[in-house]
Amino acid sequence: MALSVLCFASWGDVFGPRVEVDLPAGATVGDLLAYLAARPEARRLPAPLVAVNRRYAAADVAISPGDEIAIIPPVAGG
Repeated sequence: MALSVLCFASWGDVFGPRVEVDLPAGATVGDLLAYLAARPEARRLPAPLVAVNRRYAAADVAISPGDEIAIIPPVAGG
C-alpha cells in the first residue's frame, strides 16, 4: 500500500517534508518506523512519535492508505 508520510524537524531535514512509502497491507506504525529507520540516511535520527490522523499512535496501530501520518521527533528548546 502506498502511504504519504509527513516528516518534521530532523526527520524532515533528512527525508524532506513528505516521503512516499510502499508497505504491505496491514502494516503498523512500528512497521513504518522500522522501514524508515533501516534506510542509511536515518541512521542518526532520534526516535520519534508518530501521529495517525492527528492522534499519537503506538507501534501496534494499523495504518491504511489515505491516513494522515506524521513523524514527530522530540523537541528541545531553550
